[in-house]
Amino acid sequence: MDITVRIGNKTLKNPVGVASGTFGYGQEYAPFLDINNLGAIYTKAITPEVREGNPTPRIVETPGGMLNAIGLANVGLDNFISQKLPFLKKYQGATIVNVAGRSEEDYCQVVERLNGFEEVWGYEINISCPNVKCGGISFGTDPVLVESLVGQLRKRTQKPLIIKLTPNVTDITITAKAAVSGGADALSCINTLKGMLIDTKSKKPVLSNVTGGLSGPAILPVGIALTYQVAKAVDIPIVGLGGIMTANDAIQYLLAGASAVQIGTANFVDPTITEQVLEGIINYMKQEKLEKIEDFHQFLLA
Repeated sequence: MDITVRIGNKTLKNPVGVASGTFGYGQEYAPFLDINNLGAIYTKAITPEVREGNPTPRIVETPGGMLNAIGLANVGLDNFISQKLPFLKKYQGATIVNVAGRSEEDYCQVVERLNGFEEVWGYEINISCPNVKCGGISFGTDPVLVESLVGQLRKRTQKPLIIKLTPNVTDITITAKAAVSGGADALSCINTLKGMLIDTKSKKPVLSNVTGGLSGPAILPVGIALTYQVAKAVDIPIVGLGGIMTANDAIQYLLAGASAVQIGTANFVDPTITEQVLEGIINYMKQEKLEKIEDFHQFLLA
């Protein structure tokens, strides 16, 4: 049985990774599981500068999920290199750095600076950030901006570029195709859905940022549906995520066309969930006599 996954010019040892923003920089979860069993750690987002993020409250549980507006709080590029990469260098899986910024230059700066570090396997590009040069419009909602950004990054690295798509668009296949045109090696599908809750006593939003991103099991059907749509529209690998809480959830993403998966909110519930999901995928492959990850895709509806 072959559970490796090819993305660009590199190979993941297995399809199970952890979603950016839910696993810190790896070191935070090391006491709870053997992180060497993971196919990939998608790090917390990295921006050129240190970010404190939004004021609290910025996380709240919802029925079937979690609403957050962290604001991309992170240690910044310099501190990531000096404080986080030395630990990640010891990790046997792929370290995929999630990159964010307010302009193309921000993204390019992070990628160019990290290119020389062998421990950086590749990049996941968060295109849900507002572009200050375009009046704050999110990169991910404008296919022209998506293609331009990916094209600029493609010129600057040969490492795998995985573009994380936002579901907050009318037709996700348009931005998916734009990312492919720019030179993406894979697509992460999906980021969080915009949501809002109001405290009925104070009559104010529960998050200081008013709106936030909804994750968790509530968005599982949305993520699977959009993964299926994108898989039918493009011919590069898809990393499925959104609401995966069990191995069966992850298997549904693979059957919908994903080649790998990420687990996010579930890490807060059970830090060992990734190992259970990987074991469940392997057991399913044995049971269904699937020899490789691509075999999941033969069941896609015509």
